Amino acid sequence: MRRGLKKQIITPLDAPQEFLDEARREQQAREMAQDTPLMRALGLAHHWQWLLDEGRFSSMTEIAEAEGIDLGQASKMSRLAQLAPDLIECIALGHLEVGVSQLLRGRMSPSWMAQREALTAVSR
Repeated sequence: MRRGLKKQIITPLDAPQEFLDEARREQQAREMAQDTPLMRALGLAHHWQWLLDEGRFSSMTEIAEAEGIDLGQASKMSRLAQLAPDLIECIALGHLEVGVSQLLRGRMSPSWMAQREALTAVSR
């Protein structure tokens, strides 16, 4: 696994100003959304799912014990790994304003379509 690589878009010198402004806005949105509590929770949920998939832990009970957190909280957070990829992208880019508590509250549907409907209704 390669880490620490950074993609950079180099625009031509004669690029239209609106293109440069849009690229700058998207860069700022990405940088702002990189280290939010929600992004950390999403990363942790995906890491836990990977640990389960790889057989390093056999249950969320074991993971919660190893992390030193409550099983109920760990189980809620682990459901974030089931969030639709396009919703994660929208959250990361700052296009969808939603917090950790909004996602952990209640039961998240396994259906990506239902997730989209629920989250777009919440963010309005």
